[in-house]
Amino acid sequence: MVGDSVTTDHISPAGDIALDSPAGRWLRECGVEKKDFNSYGSRRGNDLVMVRGTFANIRLKNLLVPGSEGNITVHFPSGEKVSVFDASERYRAEGTPLVVLAGKEYGTGSSRDWAAKGTLLLGVRAVLAESYERIHRSNLVGMGVLPLQYERHAARRDASGSPAARRSTSPDSTGKLTPRQRVTVSAKREDGSVLSFQAVMRLDTPVEVDYYRNGGILQTVLRKLMRS
Repeated sequence: MVGDSVTTDHISPAGDIALDSPAGRWLRECGVEKKDFNSYGSRRGNDLVMVRGTFANIRLKNLLVPGSEGNITVHFPSGEKVSVFDASERYRAEGTPLVVLAGKEYGTGSSRDWAAKGTLLLGVRAVLAESYERIHRSNLVGMGVLPLQYERHAARRDASGSPAARRSTSPDSTGKLTPRQRVTVSAKREDGSVLSFQAVMRLDTPVEVDYYRNGGILQTVLRKLMRS
């Protein structure tokens, strides 16, 4: 859960790989010495490094851990504070798909493709933001990650601003998908009550709807090749 103006460098940094980061630990396990770590930017061809570096910017502020900076989040329902990658692996083992909650101008900055790729590889299936940078929104769709846009700033706070509302958040959409379709997003609180609000699916064109339905651009191309 992040605030406003989170950049693609916050999501997928290009700088130094810290020794005690998930990517740094993995490189050490592979026998790589710290002097040879280099940077995330130089290792962008290695998905095992890049997924561990997603949301690893040392200046990233996760609002689920107030006052913190860097690659840290909370695993629910245990409440344990762990790295984003370690939490995602635990959620994957539990069969729990993930959602990123964000504020305005999500994905600003350079059109860094790994900001969308890493998000998908962490197990994120949707991003819920107040507004998006144009290219990053398009990249999310291309990776098969659903960009949802809510209309009220309060929706982010209401859905996840208190411990009682962090159990789950999911879009509810039935029937045929259409561009910029409105959907209901529901957050189930730990006490069993449900908070619901409206959001827009930022699939802006019929082509993007097709991409998302197939799981992304690559899957769409492969399906068309198989049919031809």
